[in-house]
Amino acid sequence: MGAEKRYCVICAWRVSCQKRFSVGTDAVGNVHCPDYSRDLSIKDKDIEEAIKKDPAS
Repeated sequence: MGAEKRYCVICAWRVSCQKRFSVGTDAVGNVHCPDYSRDLSIKDKDIEEAIKKDPAS
């Protein structure tokens, strides 16, 4: 995986986040959130599947 992908659906705080989907994003949907922290229990191979399941990301 080249650059790290930063999406709300793979953030460790996604369940309790009050900013979910209201933070700024770039052209490919990567979030620019100061609280973002990747959920390490989600493996690289599962990221694409998680993104496809959540159309809001």
